[in-house]
Amino acid sequence: MTASAGRGDGDRSVTPGVATPGEAHRRRLPVVLAGASVGAVAIALVLLIGLAVGHWPFDFDRAIILNLRAWGGPSWLPKVAADVTALGGGVVLTIIVVLAAGLLAVQRLWLSAAATLAASISGGMVVALVKTEVARPRPDIVDHLVQVSNMSFPSGHSANSAIVYLTLAGLASQVTVSNAARGYILVMAIVMVGAIGCSRVYLGVHWPSDVLAGWSFGTLWALGWWLATARARAAIGGERHAFGRPPADA
Repeated sequence: MTASAGRGDGDRSVTPGVATPGEAHRRRLPVVLAGASVGAVAIALVLLIGLAVGHWPFDFDRAIILNLRAWGGPSWLPKVAADVTALGGGVVLTIIVVLAAGLLAVQRLWLSAAATLAASISGGMVVALVKTEVARPRPDIVDHLVQVSNMSFPSGHSANSAIVYLTLAGLASQVTVSNAARGYILVMAIVMVGAIGCSRVYLGVHWPSDVLAGWSFGTLWALGWWLATARARAAIGGERHAFGRPPADA
């Protein structure tokens, strides 16, 4: 039995389970996500080697925080940093996940919606567990410019924002028709995650190595869910609707 590929593909018929050239392209790991994942692995190795040969906080941890605080920046920067850091907070991320999952669901992208929820919830639980087990104290060499309460490693804002934003961007790349749109979504997600992590260090509430670890974990978590979802999508013959293309009914 075949399904119409939609008005954008003329009268072509597509056999369920067999990817069209466009669908197969969307199932390839995006170059941007692949590059970010390689960087995440490199960061993880550097941190592990540094931990094996020394003790934290590392020398660069102290140097970066002290130099940032000595610089200070323009008068508006602390407020901007506080606003940016809020984008990686639990409340904002929860709202984004719920809204995104709802949008995917109403477009009948059930697999993507379920993967978004599962990746975000399970990833957040792992980050919370690691923070409790490692129990690394927060930096105490400068004043904190925002209030914090739990442990320092890894940076929850950095890890959870990478989990949510990169997972969403990665899943969107699998169901988005335009190459330019796929690249833009992923690049903007990386920029946002980077800004959130940097804000945590600027505000004095995390060591840089906390943020690096959070970025590394969140990126690899998003990669894992991208691969799992791509395989599941291929196994079921694709979802019923792709952004930029009318739904294809059996």
